[in-house]
Order: sequence, then structure tokens, then C-alpha cells
Amino acid sequence: MTQPPRRLPQSRPQRPNFRRTDLPRGQPPAPRPAKSLTPKSAPAPEIPEAVFVADVAEGLERIAASELRRRFDDRFERLDKGERPGEMRFTYVGNPYQLTTLQTVQAVYAVQHFAVPRPKALLGHQHFTALLNQIRAIRDLSPPEAYRTLHINAAGSESSVMKRLRDELAKAAGLEPAPDEGDLLIRLRHPPGEDGAWEALLRLSPRPLATRAWRVCNREGALNATIASAMAFLTQPKPDDVFLNLLCGTATLLIERLAQEDAQSAVGYDEDESALDCARRNVEAAGLADKIKLNRGDARDLPVAAKSVDAICADLPFGHLVGSHEGNVELYPAVLREAARVLKPGGRCVIISHEVRLMESLLDDSPHWATEQVIRVAQGGLNPRIFVLVRK
Repeated sequence: MTQPPRRLPQSRPQRPNFRRTDLPRGQPPAPRPAKSLTPKSAPAPEIPEAVFVADVAEGLERIAASELRRRFDDRFERLDKGERPGEMRFTYVGNPYQLTTLQTVQAVYAVQHFAVPRPKALLGHQHFTALLNQIRAIRDLSPPEAYRTLHINAAGSESSVMKRLRDELAKAAGLEPAPDEGDLLIRLRHPPGEDGAWEALLRLSPRPLATRAWRVCNREGALNATIASAMAFLTQPKPDDVFLNLLCGTATLLIERLAQEDAQSAVGYDEDESALDCARRNVEAAGLADKIKLNRGDARDLPVAAKSVDAICADLPFGHLVGSHEGNVELYPAVLREAARVLKPGGRCVIISHEVRLMESLLDDSPHWATEQVIRVAQGGLNPRIFVLVRK
């Protein structure tokens, strides 16, 4: 098979060698995906450098860049110029399938650059063939049945030119055109600082990476999995951790914690039995039923020994979809006191909440907690904060 040029094909109708089975042996160095969620690997040839864009929950760009750097070392280089909030632009050398195993990014796109002033030029044979070859290459990363529909997301996506481009690409690729979100998603836009050119961003997976395979049960207000992964990373996970998840809900934080590193124990508590039933289903689907314990219990009064826990995570009710501000005024100080009781000195507690003023008032001059950092993130139209606390 012909190797692609240094950048993803623009005008030459080459087909990049993005084969799903062409993976290097072994697991990426860190964070280590859970075995039950990671496909088997096989040897792979080196693939030249190409440009990619990753969608990230706004505010977590540095954490996502850290994951890429840890896992891919000098095969990854961030391109800061022209980045938009909630995006990372980077070059990568290797099989693009590895990028679909990232845990802290929401989606990854391969980038094709076209030096054309209008999208209509993409219907020309040369550019159309380059796009079609890229579509075929990306489909090789997933099972054949994973792709059924194709959608183009662009300004003016309902124009006759865009509809024609979508319909002709779908027909040539053997897919159905979709008026909105499709399995094969293409975003068309101007490249950073180039109003006279266009770039096509082709998603590497049929669904966003944040759509985890283990999530077989969902509930209103459930935490985004990539944000949960970032929170687990902020606890500085170690294989001998005693890890505790307060108000564990659907077990998102527990599963994402063990996807990064083993733990001596991983336990979640919640008072809602229906939430625990949902959590058990997700834990089972993740293949972690023998490693995660789920208990019914009050986060304000736990059957846990004092100073016995190494790290804590909690997704506290925001007071919007779940809970109320009045209830949080009583809940939050009690949870922080109990977390301080069970956590070892120097232990880390990572909490996400939209009750920013309430959290700040409780942490100011706290005898128990030192605030290491506060990260503003975007989730579902809200801007909660991740509070990274260290037990004094």
C-alpha cells in the first residue's frame, strides 16, 4: 500500500494506511486503559506525521495535552497557533487508531487542507478523490458495520453545494446522507488564519470518544466521562491507592479511575439505590465488577476508618438537574468534613461543583483543606469548577 505524504493528502489521491489492526504491541505507557475496554494489539509499520484536531471539554486542554505527551512522547507535537477554546491542534506520528483510545478528549479528527477559495471546488475530481480516500481510510479503523451514515457540519451546511457534496460523498462511500449527526462526521471550515482556504476535519470514530462503551445505563446529570477521567488524573493515581468515590451515582468516576491505573481498593457510596443499580450495570459492562465495590451509604457519615483513604473524588449535586441550592448549603460542609476525616494527611480530594461561591466560602481559611488549583470547565451548557484539594 502506498504510504501517505508528510501531511494528510490534499491533492494526490493516495489512501492513508489507517488500518485498525496495525497497532503496536502492548499498552500505551500512561494512563493505562482498562483491559476490558482495550482492543487487542498487533505490530504496525510507522506512519508519517499528520495533523489532527481534538475536541476537549473547555478548560481541560492542558490535561488532554499531558495525556498525549505521556502516551506518545516525541510522536506528538502540539500546534498552539490558531487553536480555538476547547480544541487541541497537533501533529502525530503513528497509527491514528491509537488516538481513539484517548481518555480525556471528546473526539479526534484527521485534518485535510485544501487551497481552494470555495467549498464547491471540493466537488472537483482531485479534491473529491482525496476526501473519499480519507473516508475509506478512517472507516478501516472500525468494524465495517460501524458506519452507516455521513454528515457534513459546516456554515451553510443546508446550501445546495454542501448538500451535493454530502450526498455524492455518501453515495461514493456506500453510506446514507444524514441531515444531522452521522457516523462519519466531516467538519468543513477555514483553517486558522486562512480565509482563502478550507480544511476538512474527519472524525476518527463513529461516535465521540466521550461516549464510552461501558455506559449501558445513564441518568440525568451524569458526569461526562472525559471530565471524570481528568478528575481521576488530578488525584495522581497510584496502584496502591485506597480510592473513595462519594455520591458515586452511575460509577463514572470509579470506572475512569481504574481505566488509568489499578488501585488497592475502589469503593463508591451513594444513598440512592436506583443509582447504585445503574452503577452496577456500568461496572459490569466495564469488566470491573471484581475490582469496584458499590455500597449504599451517606456521604456525610461513612462506615470508613479515619485517615484510611489515599484519594477521593466526588461529583457534588449542582443544584440544577440534581439537588437544590438550599440542600447543598447543608450537604456541602458535611461532605467536606467527612472527607477530611477519612482522608490521610497529604491525600488528594478532587470535587466538581457548580456551587462555586458555596465551595469557595467553605474552603476559605479551612483548617482541613489546602486548595491546590481550581479549574473552570464546560459541561452541558454550565461552567462548573474542579476543585483540587489536599488534606492538611
